[in-house]
Amino acid sequence: MSSLAAQLQHIPLPTTSFAGQTVIITGSNTGLGLEAARHFVRLDAARVILAVRSVKKGEDAKASIESSTNRKNVVEVWQIDMSNYDSIKAFVKKCDSLDRLDVVVANAGVLRNTYEECEGTEISITVNVIGTFLLALGLFPVLRRSWKKTGQASRLVITSSVVHENAKFRERHESSIFEAFKKNEKSYLADRYYTSKLLEVLLVRSISAAMEKGPHAAEPVILNCVNPGLCHSELDRDIKGLTGYVLRIAKALIARTTEVGGRTLVHSAAAGSESHGKYMSECKVKEPSKFVRSNEGAIAQQRVHEELLEILEQIQPGITSNI
Repeated sequence: MSSLAAQLQHIPLPTTSFAGQTVIITGSNTGLGLEAARHFVRLDAARVILAVRSVKKGEDAKASIESSTNRKNVVEVWQIDMSNYDSIKAFVKKCDSLDRLDVVVANAGVLRNTYEECEGTEISITVNVIGTFLLALGLFPVLRRSWKKTGQASRLVITSSVVHENAKFRERHESSIFEAFKKNEKSYLADRYYTSKLLEVLLVRSISAAMEKGPHAAEPVILNCVNPGLCHSELDRDIKGLTGYVLRIAKALIARTTEVGGRTLVHSAAAGSESHGKYMSECKVKEPSKFVRSNEGAIAQQRVHEELLEILEQIQPGITSNI
């Protein structure tokens, strides 16, 4: 199926009950994260934590969800800045107090076509890749503890994108992939968002495989990634020039509403063990790009995995033992 045909496919309203469950969604004060949070509340989740950079915007989102679902005392607003590693670590520490954690939707991401540095590397790699997996690995113990309590595998969903298929990923030709992400070069930057989404797909594959062989293999956490499709969201608000113009035209023609895009996140959070390590699109497990499935992709995946784990160990010694 072409990506255009897939984009125009009907996305059903999620109906799985999340009764009694605790759900965290990052980047949930706006766009897909907000609409996914609204669905979780509608589907009877007991506790929905909006993990957001701006508490004020989070409170506005909470009010919006409460008024549309008529459910009070479910939504909470917790602060996290995905571009700041100390903020992510503090958030994980706070999550340790949760009596259960059934679902995490790591949805926060940035899209730039100009260079901005954060935590010593380009911001979309800091947020979309390093920060996202720092959060994921940090929360694995909380998710596993929840399984011991409920008998149900907890789920961690990462919002990726079909654009991972477009990534040129030239950085793989350099001696250190993550060092190459620090270069302020136009040819790299134009491809950076696509590459960050490709890395999410590769790392979900490699980390899920490592989980199955690791010391915690008997304590299941389902890890998957989802393509919500092209949606009307604020993700592209910082895109400059012709690229932004072209994107706005494409959105006007074929974009899904944020509510429909939010449905895809909830479907992935409801998916079972068949989705572990997999890429989901249109509410089904789908094949990722040819590159991901190729020998060259497998070599790149192994390198990205090893380099990322080394970086995460530097940020938080011992964290990779959570795999």
